[in-house]
Amino acid sequence: MATTSKIYAAVNWNTPENDYALVFWEQNLKQFWIDTEYIPSNDIQSYKNLSPEMREAYNYVLGGLTLLDTLQSTTGMPKLIDHVGSLQNKTVLAFMSMMEGIHAKSYSTIFTTVATMDTIDEVFAWIEQNPQLQYKSSVIDSYYRALDKNNVDDLDIYMAMVASILLESFLFYSGFFLPLYLAGHGEMVASGDIIKKILQDENVHGLFVGLLAQEQYAKLSENNKTLADNKTHNLLMQLMDNEITYTNEIYAPIKLEHEVREFLKYNANKALQNMGRKEMYSNVEMNPIVLNGLSTETTQHDFFSKKSTNYEVAVAVTHLQDEDFDVDIDSI
Repeated sequence: MATTSKIYAAVNWNTPENDYALVFWEQNLKQFWIDTEYIPSNDIQSYKNLSPEMREAYNYVLGGLTLLDTLQSTTGMPKLIDHVGSLQNKTVLAFMSMMEGIHAKSYSTIFTTVATMDTIDEVFAWIEQNPQLQYKSSVIDSYYRALDKNNVDDLDIYMAMVASILLESFLFYSGFFLPLYLAGHGEMVASGDIIKKILQDENVHGLFVGLLAQEQYAKLSENNKTLADNKTHNLLMQLMDNEITYTNEIYAPIKLEHEVREFLKYNANKALQNMGRKEMYSNVEMNPIVLNGLSTETTQHDFFSKKSTNYEVAVAVTHLQDEDFDVDIDSI
């Protein structure tokens, strides 16, 4: 009989390992959803009626979100799981990793419903060619990949958690702005419901990893805490500079770049709060329509929320025809 010196333990939910893992597990279950529970086909006409510039911006932000969720589901969360001690915390992260995969799939559900295959192919080619999008993915990935080395230390683990929080609580939001903005104006509302579900999940993910990061920070030596403070500040500034360039490229053609830059500051502050750090930006001027899209009354964006405020089950399937993608140029 084969033997091993390692003792393998089973996760035991009967004995709490901390005072929050079960709370987050249950909250994730309450929020569980899949993309096919929603009906983005209701947005086909709305998508046609968008201006060419608005349609392009919408396509690009969904493409960018797809890449970031793919990174988080296939690399980010799995790497963190390997370096978190609590089995209960590992289990919560595993559930969150699965949800990140559902998020990435949901953008394709929207694309497949409203856009042509040629448009979809163009967007996915753009994802691989956009320098700002590739840059921020590479930067975040570098902190995850640092966990692959043989001599991983507490500071490496902390900075990987910081990168995860900045991705979930900050970088996603340049992409979330436009769906919230359009839904607030009565456009792309059905797809906006999916985005709001993703927002609700990311809110919980950022909070949970934020708690893990705060515990990890407490383990650091005083010297490493100083290093962590400097690294976190520098990483945020590095990503903010890139995000402003990304925002200007996508949103300037539809004249929303200033409002999105303010939105970036708002969410950078949220990311810092999740880490237990002080806010960096003051006097942020938020677009009231987008702020309303984040409010607890319209999206249940708060932590302790019910499963959904905008839930539909797709009981009827709309089969699309080639003429569904014909755009009346005179109406644009």
